[in-house]
Amino acid sequence: MRNSRIAVLAVAVMALATACGSGHIGQSPAVTATPAARTLANFVGKGLATALDDAQADGFSNLASHDASGRARIQILDRDWKVCFQTPAAGTTVSTGSKVDFGVVKLDETCPATDQGAQSPSPVSEGQAMPDLIGKSLNVAVGSLPSSTSITFKDISGQDRVIIIQSNWKVCSQDPKSGAQFNGQPVTFGVVKFGEACP
Repeated sequence: MRNSRIAVLAVAVMALATACGSGHIGQSPAVTATPAARTLANFVGKGLATALDDAQADGFSNLASHDASGRARIQILDRDWKVCFQTPAAGTTVSTGSKVDFGVVKLDETCPATDQGAQSPSPVSEGQAMPDLIGKSLNVAVGSLPSSTSITFKDISGQDRVIIIQSNWKVCSQDPKSGAQFNGQPVTFGVVKFGEACP
């Protein structure tokens, strides 16, 4: 009798262990979410923080923003920026997994006629011609060169100011010149602050 109780108990324990180990008791099978197709709303004119929240509420999660002025400034506080451009355009039907990119400027700035930040110059490699970086932000100019490049930049306004935030400065001169072959030599930029005329 004792052996039959042990056998019954062992069968019950195994049945319970099997049921607990399966992990599917009372659960429906896992379903992989597939991105849905949705029509993209118009976010132009909204604050960046609001645009990001609204896009997320619409089911879009792959969201990005860039400086539409072409200065390559980073959007640290989304509430300080407004949307001037969006890609894909409003009214486009796309997958909710698609990237939605906002071209933005600071709240007190006017939107440019075209998105200046959508296309950054392609990074130059050794043996290629130097790109024309005159008028670009120092941030963009530096980003156009290999990370190992030795770079010197100087305030040529005559005020000899220290350059801390590169996106606040624009390139007035460059050496090597645009079109010259880049062979890994040091590069020099003469810069002034945006809003100032090049000397």
